[in-house]
This record gives sequence, C-alpha cells and structure tokens, in this order.
Amino acid sequence: MGEEIGYVYGEEYVENSRGLKLFSCSWLPPSPYALVFICHGYGMECSGFMRECGTRLARAGYGVFGLDYEGHGRSMGARCYIKKFDNIVNDCDDFFKSVCDRREYREKCRFLYGESMGGAVALLLHKKDPAFWTGAVLVAPMCKISEKVKPHPVVVNLLTKVEEIIPKWKIVPTKDVINSAFKDPIKREQLRNNKLIYQDKPRLKTALEMLRTSMRLENTLHEVTMPFFVLHGEADVVTDPEVSKALYERASSSDKTLRLYPGMWHGLTAGEPDHNIEIVFSDIISWLDRHSHSTNNSNALEKSLPLVSLDSLNGNVTTMVETPVTPAKDSQTRHRNSSYLCGLKGRGSFHQSAM
Repeated sequence: MGEEIGYVYGEEYVENSRGLKLFSCSWLPPSPYALVFICHGYGMECSGFMRECGTRLARAGYGVFGLDYEGHGRSMGARCYIKKFDNIVNDCDDFFKSVCDRREYREKCRFLYGESMGGAVALLLHKKDPAFWTGAVLVAPMCKISEKVKPHPVVVNLLTKVEEIIPKWKIVPTKDVINSAFKDPIKREQLRNNKLIYQDKPRLKTALEMLRTSMRLENTLHEVTMPFFVLHGEADVVTDPEVSKALYERASSSDKTLRLYPGMWHGLTAGEPDHNIEIVFSDIISWLDRHSHSTNNSNALEKSLPLVSLDSLNGNVTTMVETPVTPAKDSQTRHRNSSYLCGLKGRGSFHQSAM
C-alpha cells in the first residue's frame, strides 16, 4: 500500500440550516493528494467507528472529512430520528462543499465514501450535483430493496397512515444484526461498547424514510454517471450482494467497478479479521490512486485493469468486474512506492443496519 504518511486529526462543530450543531472530524496529511468525504451508515458515527477508515486513507495521502448526521454520534437531534432523508443529504452537501471551497482544496479531486446507508447518501449527493464529484467508493451500499424481502404495499400503507402520529416511536421489529454483520468477535464487542452507536430499534419514520430512499434510488440507478467502486461481501446476510450487482449493471457510468469478496460479511472494513481488512483497504486505496488525476487530458489512452484479485491467504479468487479507466496526467507528484428496508435480508421482520 506504499509509504505511510503522517496526518493530523481534528474535530469541530458546524451548524446546519436548521440551527443544529453537527459534529465533524478530519484526518489531514501535510499535502493531501485528493479529498475523501465519509458518509457513515445508519446508527454509526465518524470519530470512533469510521476512525480506521480515516486513518488508513490519511496515511495513504488523502485528506479525509466526516460528518455525524443529525441525531447520530455527537451531533444534535433526536437519536437516530430521520425526519427527512434529504436533510442528511443537504447537510452533507453543505458541509462537504464548504470544505472543497477552501482555497487550498479547490483544485483537488474529491471523492465520496459511503458505507451501507451512507452509500445512499453518497449516491444522492451525486444526483444532486452530478458534475461535482470525481468518483465514489461504495461499501455494501443501500440503493435497492432486495426482491427477497420487498414489503407488501398494504404494510407500507398502514405504517404510512400513522407515521405523522407516532413518528419517533421505536416500534419497528428488528433482529440484533451485530452478530451477523461483524465476523471478528473482538471487533464485534468493541462495536457494542461504543456508546455513540445507536443500537435500539429504528423509529417508525426513520424506517419509512430509509425504505422510500431505497425505492427512489432503485428506480433511478441508471442516472448514476460518476466513476465508482462498489464492494460487497458474498457472505453478507445483512445487505444483499445482488443490490450492488444491480447498481453496477444499471448505472450509466462508463467507469465502474464491482468487487465481491468470497466468505466476507457485511462489515468489510471494520468487522473482518485483520488480513481481510488489509485486502479491502488495499483495493480501495488502489482505486483511489488510479482515479486521483486531472480529468482534463482528453488525449489519454484507455487501459484495461485486471479482472480478478487473488486472496493469497486462502486461495480464493475475488470476483471483480471492471470497466476501462481513462488515465490522465496526475494533478500532483506522488511520493509513494506504489427486513423490509434498504435491501436488507431477513424473513418476517425488519433488520436494523448496523452500518
């Protein structure tokens, strides 16, 4: 993964358009190659759960910024209450663009990084301003409802009739998904001990907003045009790998990559054994490295990338489908050596996404 670079960690609160203080954090190397903006999952937060992601990307030379959504982590608001999913998208859009507008960052490439529900946030940020983002890394993204658990319209209609009466009620039945999402037992317990992570039942309106967002994205996957790298564990029993396949197949992007990891679970970057996490982050950083370039060189030649990656530890071949990438002149010199909702699986009850 190349020579590691030092970084500085920072925290600050920013005020959103509704007057709420939102927590933000950053991991900044001295002169970042490009910027990466974290969109965390439902119930998660950036400073603790996403720290591994932030530090790894920063050590690889990327400036990383994260924002706890309203009601998540250290931000103000009712715990994990999503009144409108667009509020999350708009808050991220405002904060991320304010960072990009800083003088020292205006010429940098800018990437979105979304896990699970954060994948939906990233896709909607792209949809909001299709030409703004250089690309996105999407880990088990929430962007389609699995055919296996699509809710009956009658159920949705009944819940919709009472959502404005009891919007914050924690009445959505769930299973404890942590045991199913995180393979490594030590990492699993560390997650349970993180008090900033929401581990209660989803609120009614929150569940419906996530459902509606999944349906909206499912119907507009063809509108995705940015370069993206979508990753999914083949043994994921929390979100369906078919969701990521659908995104890859339907997106209009000319530069798109799908990688499926045999035997890996939902928590690709935080719940797998260390050697698997190394593989995943190596793939993520390699993709970012290839795409951290100026897009102005129209004379660049296309090059095809490898179609498989070998997991040298266990001999499994990682399924990968990748379109050609058009490389261009680097913008700077590199100094390295080289349920019912959101596609969740389940029967007869909602699953709560722990990501």
